[in-house]
Amino acid sequence: MGQLSYSERIEILKKRKIEQTQEKVCKEGGLDEDDYGRVVPPDGFSWSVIPNHANGSFYGLEGWSANFSSLLESHPIYVDPLDAFAGRWMFFLSRMKGPIWNPDFNYDHLRADFARYNILPGIGGDAHFATDYKMGLELGWNGLIEKIGKYKDLNGEVKRPFYEAEEKTVRAIQTWIKRTSGRIQELMDFYKNLSNCEDLTNIKDSQDPKDILENLENMKKANDWVSENPPRTMREVCQWICWYNMAKRTYNRDGAGCQLDEILRPYYERDVEAGILDDDEARFLIACLLLNDTHYYQLAGPGEDGKDMGSHISFLILEAAEMLNSSCNITIRVHDGIDQGFFLKSVKCLLSNKNGFPRYSGDKALVEGFMRCGFSAELARQRIAVGCNWMSLPGLEYTLNDLVKVNMAKVFEVSFAQMMTEPSKSVKRLWEIFKIHSRKAVEAAGRGIDFHLSFQELNEPELVLNLLSHGPIEKGLDASAGGAKHMNLAIDGAGIAVVADSFSALEQRIEKEALTDWEEVWNAVSSNFQKSEWLRLMLSKSSRYGNDDGGAGNDWGVRISKLFTEEVRRLNTIYPPRNFIPGWFSWANTIEFGKATGATPNGRKSGEPINHGANPLPRFRTDGAVTALANTIASIQPGYGNTAPIQLELDPGIAITEEDVQSLAAMIKTFFELGATLLNINIIDKGKVLAAHSNPDLYPDLVVRVTGFTAYFSMLSQEFRQLVVDRIIASR
Repeated sequence: MGQLSYSERIEILKKRKIEQTQEKVCKEGGLDEDDYGRVVPPDGFSWSVIPNHANGSFYGLEGWSANFSSLLESHPIYVDPLDAFAGRWMFFLSRMKGPIWNPDFNYDHLRADFARYNILPGIGGDAHFATDYKMGLELGWNGLIEKIGKYKDLNGEVKRPFYEAEEKTVRAIQTWIKRTSGRIQELMDFYKNLSNCEDLTNIKDSQDPKDILENLENMKKANDWVSENPPRTMREVCQWICWYNMAKRTYNRDGAGCQLDEILRPYYERDVEAGILDDDEARFLIACLLLNDTHYYQLAGPGEDGKDMGSHISFLILEAAEMLNSSCNITIRVHDGIDQGFFLKSVKCLLSNKNGFPRYSGDKALVEGFMRCGFSAELARQRIAVGCNWMSLPGLEYTLNDLVKVNMAKVFEVSFAQMMTEPSKSVKRLWEIFKIHSRKAVEAAGRGIDFHLSFQELNEPELVLNLLSHGPIEKGLDASAGGAKHMNLAIDGAGIAVVADSFSALEQRIEKEALTDWEEVWNAVSSNFQKSEWLRLMLSKSSRYGNDDGGAGNDWGVRISKLFTEEVRRLNTIYPPRNFIPGWFSWANTIEFGKATGATPNGRKSGEPINHGANPLPRFRTDGAVTALANTIASIQPGYGNTAPIQLELDPGIAITEEDVQSLAAMIKTFFELGATLLNINIIDKGKVLAAHSNPDLYPDLVVRVTGFTAYFSMLSQEFRQLVVDRIIASR
């Protein structure tokens, strides 16, 4: 028995996290989403919603504030004596409530188009925008209460329900923190008694109880203070962030983080100057923060003035992530002024840990794109990467990021079916019909967003995120109802490779080579190629999106993206002053969209997944050249400040020599010079993935970058593991 080092403590905490993840999978099945910091509640715990609707669910200001408060008042308390910070969250309130959308606000008139084009409309969708953490850190919870009270008095009786709901929300979080402090005190009393015992053979983790007691004392001091006051030290800041993150996860799953290095830097520097913090402890604190939950954090990148925000603590955050070496959602913002030493260190980290982090965003294309929306360069630089594929201005915009998606493969299917009823058939005519249906599909998505914005405050107000946003508290308006300063609404297309490859195959095999005809292809597609395997193979070997060989596949991709972008931007004229921003991303809907789409003329069978995000379909080429993939995705970027990510799979045989680090770093920069916006990289062993797919229990610590997020491979469902396997194996 003795004092554990920070690294040893992190190893123990990480092991517990893996065990907790396996417990979630065991009790809940495959989880095809982020590896959240959520843990399973203790056996015997029960809580019931307080309904305010006949359907048994709850809605609106009173429904959400009452249920959130009730849940936190009884939420099980979690304290690990080895952790720097108290608390874990255990519930998604938004998944416990029953029906998500209030049926009183009926949108049956929109459902036909949603179904026809397989649109995810985002109606009732939660959060997916970023808040201003600095606001909360400067005010503290009591300061937020005072701010609410100030504007409640200014804005009159009609706004009182809004402010009462916001105040109840803050009080609930404070209650949760204070209840946790009580539990910490109980543990302190326990370890005080242990430290006086002579028989210490049963001490957990072989840690001296006096050291554990000291850690608990520090933990309690931090929680006692931040339950009411603005944090003063880096430890208190990290604990405050943990509580805010856990609260918004509990409320409605939000996972947007912040520019973490700039948030922590002033506190770190003051603590170091005061002699109360060194780098070893700082790394430990940051590792515990990252362990608490896999929020999305950005590092480096330009500030408003264009100068790099990287600092010494940026290095410490990266080193803390390496020490933890678990699922992690850190993004490095790459720009001309990035510190080269930090950038190279991040690349070496990616090569070393082989856990898919960090990922990289391209500042040039993102800033220039957002400026095309009418924003200044200074504001565009503030829009940081804080989600799977999405950007957000902290505290300044409402976005619906990653919630509204149009399955363009389904739009193609509808278009192809219509053309085949007409007497004249050609690729030119198919494109004309596709343009018509693309407009109809995007307009349907726009109507869905308009409907959502009309009623979301009455359905699911953003009570937690409003607190750290500029406008909602001042106006007494929910962020979704006009409280946010900007309404920058995201619409993502999906299935670009399926559509591009289909157009290319029809053009090549029917019109250029005359190897088949329209009826033969249509009959084969309609029968799911049951008696036409030869035709399916021929179609699948046509010029493909991603080949970068001068063929038609990429040209079609560019045309499709340009069309989709124009249609999304056209919504600005229909719903001013809202700003609609296009992107290409499918997230986990790759499987769902595929199931909704029949066989397609590129040789894809009915129900098979569509392509992942903006990537080509698996086996788009046999040499695995990454330059082809990068050139292709760079060429189809919509160009208005949202992303069409590159998902890249690399062989782990890459050495970690200085030369190899330099080569990968140069490749990343080249991608962004081409116009790429976001780069997700997996460096993973083919054999290990196949073995883990066959028996995931044998590889509980294997982490992969699924898409914008990383997760333990073993927590994914078999179907989703297969999707990841197909993508990784097909890239070799």
